[in-house]
Amino acid sequence: MKNLTLENIAKAVKGTLYNAPLDSTAEVCGVVLDSRKVEQNYLFIATRGERVDGHSFINDVFAKGAMAVICEKEPQLNEENSQKPYIIVHDSFQALKDVATFYRKQLSVKVVGITGSVGKTSTKEVIASVLSAKYKVLKTEGNFNNEVGLPLTVLRIRDDIEIAVLEMGISDFCEMHRLSCIAKPDVCVITNIGQCHLENLGTRDGILKAKTEIFDYMQPDASICLNGDDDKLITVGAVKGRKPIFFGCSESFAIHTTQYENKGLAGISLQISRPGEVFEAEVPLPGEHMVNNALAAVAVGTVFGLTKEEIIEGLAKVEAVGGRSHIIQTDKLTIVDDCYNANPVSMKAAIDLLNMANTRKVAILGDMFELGMKENEFHAEIGRYAAAKNIDCIICVGKLSRNMYEGAEGVGESFSKVIYCETKQDMLASLSSILEEKDTVLVKASHGMHFEEIVKALQDM
Repeated sequence: MKNLTLENIAKAVKGTLYNAPLDSTAEVCGVVLDSRKVEQNYLFIATRGERVDGHSFINDVFAKGAMAVICEKEPQLNEENSQKPYIIVHDSFQALKDVATFYRKQLSVKVVGITGSVGKTSTKEVIASVLSAKYKVLKTEGNFNNEVGLPLTVLRIRDDIEIAVLEMGISDFCEMHRLSCIAKPDVCVITNIGQCHLENLGTRDGILKAKTEIFDYMQPDASICLNGDDDKLITVGAVKGRKPIFFGCSESFAIHTTQYENKGLAGISLQISRPGEVFEAEVPLPGEHMVNNALAAVAVGTVFGLTKEEIIEGLAKVEAVGGRSHIIQTDKLTIVDDCYNANPVSMKAAIDLLNMANTRKVAILGDMFELGMKENEFHAEIGRYAAAKNIDCIICVGKLSRNMYEGAEGVGESFSKVIYCETKQDMLASLSSILEEKDTVLVKASHGMHFEEIVKALQDM
């Protein structure tokens, strides 16, 4: 890894290097927090977790071939490892960020940073798919989008990578500032300003302020791509002399669509306009929100000089990620796996997606977390929304979702059957008696509800 010698690492993390190697030019080949992922000449950063202390595995990682470790206290090295290098720091998690920040400065790779209240992951997938039509791309995997995941993703970048597409997630002020310092994005993408993390950020204006911290460390010649259909983002003016590129459904935006066809669970087709040309494209993922995801990808692809043919190819090849509008077909059911996370905006979008099915429709909806003082009101609103769509069966699961149940029950003209289960276990016990063969079933809740267990149960039915 370029310039990641132990001496440079020690300086970057403001730590003390012990047992320095004879070859001061040797570079580590990887950086990990998980001792199980250590390979030859890796750097292992020992961190303290709620259940596991990485310091307990220092001798093990040296036995696997680790070049060195970063730790917060004097390691208890056995005789075989007594002369192995280690760096002592005050805070191992801060050291991880410091190593990633130093490493990013050594790289010529271009970075696309993506944030927003809803749709970060699906937008990341579409952007990465489009850029992959021309470039060698690395993208954030799984939920590695916070102050641990993002630096680990940066540390996965190698010399052959031309563009890194990084998802950046936050829940409080100043977090994005710190993430931007690590990522130093060449392109900043913001999907929307919704109602996530209101407990900490207070209002949508607070969310806008926190998300736009992504601009704090962007490159001097960076491009800014914003969803112009969002009433908060459209107010963003020039940043450090850089005017935003807006995308959306208005002809006034540089990247826009004036017509698209929703093909239900099969995806969307749309006509895309950008300066100098108009073309047709297909996206094989369902939901009207995919229109703006596709336009975001076109905006980023335009920044990087992709032809319309490359953009069309990239959009056509995008694949769904598990837990995010992922369509799973079994012999008995069509499952819409959207259980990775939830907030009022994404919950309504998922219900709209379910409503496109031409079968009996069942919504299994769970608690939405981090909504602040209005959490009960938001849950009731989702219940009313689902019932107004006449979903055949609405199953509300969780303590907060009692409000969702009551909201759905209060919709007088709805023909929806509404069921409340306080726990996931109660719901699973009665699931087989509720569902019918050929049902389309939406599974949606905040990640902490662990609704992936429901998805697994549905697949096994």
